[in-house]
Amino acid sequence: MNNFIYSDTNKRYHTLDYFNKHKFGCKVFKVSLNGGFTCPNKDGKVGKKGCIYCSKSGSGEYAGRVCDDLVKQFNDVKEIMSKKWPTGKYIGYFQANTNTYAPVDELKEKYEKILDLDNVVGLNIATRPDAISDECYDYLEELNKKTYLTVELGLQSIHPETIDLINRCHSLECFKESVLELRKRNINVVVHIINGLPYETKEMMIETAKYLNDLDIQGIKIHMLHIIKNTELLDLYEKEHFHVLTKEEYVEIVCEQLRYLRPEIVINRITGDPKASDLIEPKWLVKKFCVLNDIDKYMKLHDIYQGDKIKREE
Repeated sequence: MNNFIYSDTNKRYHTLDYFNKHKFGCKVFKVSLNGGFTCPNKDGKVGKKGCIYCSKSGSGEYAGRVCDDLVKQFNDVKEIMSKKWPTGKYIGYFQANTNTYAPVDELKEKYEKILDLDNVVGLNIATRPDAISDECYDYLEELNKKTYLTVELGLQSIHPETIDLINRCHSLECFKESVLELRKRNINVVVHIINGLPYETKEMMIETAKYLNDLDIQGIKIHMLHIIKNTELLDLYEKEHFHVLTKEEYVEIVCEQLRYLRPEIVINRITGDPKASDLIEPKWLVKKFCVLNDIDKYMKLHDIYQGDKIKREE
């Protein structure tokens, strides 16, 4: 029997599907959108090369086509989903590049165009902690009063040597300040981290999870580092052949990280999801459901749950 408080299935961690079902009372889909934004780590404001793992699409492989209007991008996805779940609701997910990196008037025009559509219950906005102006924070506070708003902040790792290596071009302190600013305005925060970054140990990855558990965050996305074509990460891999986590190593690390995260933190993502045509390593990552099943099996085998290490260490 599963005794985890935030589950009505076999899951021993707090899934986004569970959260949405209990908050909205129905199936909810995130529709990935490309708002045509750039990134301060690409346009020269803080850097020109971007993060070493970043693709040309700015992590927006599953976002819409930038040449299409936002409403068309949204409706193309909705048309497919509504056939299977006609009563479903939608969250517009501004995914590609840095989605607060523009004047507020432009942000308003793009965000609210999606909010005006039928059955849209909220927005998720992916951004960097160094790309939210004071004016933008104030606007997000207003927006948060009108809809269900989540801001997704890229962190990836808490370790300075890793942050430098992957060329994040912002500090851990900058990230923490951004979390505090968003929470001061009661805005939900989801944090992205990456497991398997070059030269990080299992202990370092768990330290990142522990650090985030001590912050007032509402969700986390756990990614597996994937090496894709036409990136600086691939150049580094071909030169130095750093260790890439096996599926078994990744599953064990994720499960240990979950044990240090408060049960109420929603696990928005728990593995990577690269396009097979672009993927160099690890090949096992294309079998997403195998990874998810192995995480469930590992947690059941070892009788562990999200947050159980917090209780035991208290």
